[in-house]
Amino acid sequence: MSFASLGLSPAIVHAVREQGYHAPTPIQTAAIPAILRGADVLGLAQTGSGKTAAFALPLLQRLLQIGPDAARQPRVLLLVPTRELAAQVAEVIGGFARQLPERLKISSVFGGVSINPQMMALRGGADIIIATPGRLLDLIEHNAVRLSAVSLLVLDEADRLLDLGFAEELQRILALLPAKRQNLFFSATFAPALAALADGLLQDPERIVIETAPEQRGQIAQRAIEVDASGRTPLLKHLLQTQGWERALVFVATKYATEHVSDQLWAAGIKAAALHGELSQGGRTRVLMALKTAEIQVLVATDVAARGLDIPELSAVINYDLPRSAIDHTHRIGRTGRAGESGAALSFICADSATNSEAHFRLIEKRQGQRIKREQIAGFEPTGLASPEAAVGGVKGKRMSKKDKLRAAGLR
Repeated sequence: MSFASLGLSPAIVHAVREQGYHAPTPIQTAAIPAILRGADVLGLAQTGSGKTAAFALPLLQRLLQIGPDAARQPRVLLLVPTRELAAQVAEVIGGFARQLPERLKISSVFGGVSINPQMMALRGGADIIIATPGRLLDLIEHNAVRLSAVSLLVLDEADRLLDLGFAEELQRILALLPAKRQNLFFSATFAPALAALADGLLQDPERIVIETAPEQRGQIAQRAIEVDASGRTPLLKHLLQTQGWERALVFVATKYATEHVSDQLWAAGIKAAALHGELSQGGRTRVLMALKTAEIQVLVATDVAARGLDIPELSAVINYDLPRSAIDHTHRIGRTGRAGESGAALSFICADSATNSEAHFRLIEKRQGQRIKREQIAGFEPTGLASPEAAVGGVKGKRMSKKDKLRAAGLR
């Protein structure tokens, strides 16, 4: 299968080759022809499967076929949950667009930075707007953008948009869009609230589900290591010093923990930095660039980094603190083992934590339909073992919570 065989124009195929893409991934093979036909699409595939190119290439071709708009009102609106994902998607689409014969203007807008430069950038209009919902509504209220010409709506990481509480903002935005348009929903998971949104908005959609092949699952080697809570940082240092990982992403539960753990690593001679929601956009960008350029080896982050980050050659993901849910676990470990590369995903299981982390992790395993062998590292053995009884508070899974039910009712 080639990109040309999917119905893409010679100009788009040339852009694909110039960006180093050789053959389409399964999600691209299935989604691109459907989008070119004008169908609504619900695409579900694991992180790192090529979802961005799956919608970017056909939407660029659509814009080339339509031709330039004199008023340059946005014709494509792409909504994402985080500023990092907005920047990443803009970079991918911009890379393709730079190779095209016709110049297309792409604007990326998100919160956490001053709104004034974004308003200035939109004065000349835009063909494609990539936005987080809150900042888009701010720009609409400032009369900086209108949505009356949008003919194609894309929700990327659609389930995360709802999980982060954007349901109300989405409804306000949808009310401003033309009724006649093409809708594309892409996600790695399919939460109940997303199903309600999809049922209400997608018209006879092409449902594309790309299951992870057994050989692809093997690209991420998962490990579960038993250790006392107080022994996690020493164990983390030991692993980083002995495993030969070039880049590692460590997930913790709080902003304080990102800074505390990164400071402890730095004191041990391991170059590390913290990433959390209270960092400015400039600070986030500098930290991520430092990891990509190998100025630092380790990024210690809260779940703000679980989605929308594409870190090349990320060797390992370590769950210093366990994720809240099986879905969060999927997105955390999906940062490694991307694009055919191999990676490691480690989870620390603490017998003496405030909650029963063994039971919590067992519920995550149950949701994922797998069992990971427990192991101990010599010199870091736990002083006691946890009972695998029910975890305190449980773990969020497939059953709709009260909040999800309220969201679904509101969407209906």
